[in-house]
Amino acid sequence: MTAEIIDKIAELPKAQQQELLDFADYLVRKYGNKTLEKSKKRQAGTLKGFLVYMADDFDAPLEDFKTYIAPRPL
Repeated sequence: MTAEIIDKIAELPKAQQQELLDFADYLVRKYGNKTLEKSKKRQAGTLKGFLVYMADDFDAPLEDFKTYIAPRPL
């Protein structure tokens, strides 16, 4: 793909080649090398309000697992 891009650029007049170079510089400044950057640190609270409903018995034991759950002492 790089060779194909270089061939296309070579077909352009010098003024358009310079314009393309300026645009490439702009893209590098705007996006940088983000594909190689580590992911950003997570920030607490970014999903606040995302969960709109949770069942009242959300923490209740599931019937399917009753045989695996040991009875709790009183």
